[in-house]
Amino acid sequence: MNGVNTFLWVIVPYVCIAIFIGGHIWRYRYDKFGWTTRSSQLYERRLLRIGSPLFHYGILLVILGHIGGILIPESATKSLGISEHAYHVAAVTLGTVSGVMTVVGMAILIYRRRTTGPVFSATTTNDKIMYVLLATTIGLGLATTVLGNAAGHAHDYRVDVAPWFRSIFYFHPDTDLIVDAPIGFELHAMSAWLLFAFWPFSRLVHVFSAPIGYLTRPYIVYRSRSATPTRPGWQPAGTPARGGRNI
Repeated sequence: MNGVNTFLWVIVPYVCIAIFIGGHIWRYRYDKFGWTTRSSQLYERRLLRIGSPLFHYGILLVILGHIGGILIPESATKSLGISEHAYHVAAVTLGTVSGVMTVVGMAILIYRRRTTGPVFSATTTNDKIMYVLLATTIGLGLATTVLGNAAGHAHDYRVDVAPWFRSIFYFHPDTDLIVDAPIGFELHAMSAWLLFAFWPFSRLVHVFSAPIGYLTRPYIVYRSRSATPTRPGWQPAGTPARGGRNI
């Protein structure tokens, strides 16, 4: 069993981190033109206007919640005078709201992609795998938060899951912490690692894109139609254009 735990909670995380970093470097060097979201706004906008903000704002709150809950140790929040009860209430509220926003937004986007012909035709196998991994990771995370609190048996992930996650980056992984966590948290953590491994090879790379070049690029000069003389249509050779002369 120790060998299985080492593989699942030590080898797999480090392999996924290596693929995440190396994959992005490879993608940026050899596939810059593919570094895009492949936007489908041209095909359909009504559902996109609803689903896209819900999903993106929701997932942003989810990321902020994970940073606060996993990367910041419990001792740090206590030193700031934040009680465990206050932290728990804020975490559950933020997690539930952001999780519901993300799930609803993603459901709208998947429905749009499945029911809009041109959008569905532009959907690749890569996109389908991405949606499955995203939905699985987000669904498991929301389930552990909502169901655990609804049943009155909320698990304090900051005593096992969070320290284990930080121990990965300390290069001293403690598998005893994660194996003591409920199965829902273990599945959520494993699906997240698999999502990170797949990330560089999907459209999710656009998360690391920023229009920095717009700050330094030269201005674009626009000219009105009236500033440029145009021919009214086909004219015989040698016929002077309007406002011009025969050469």
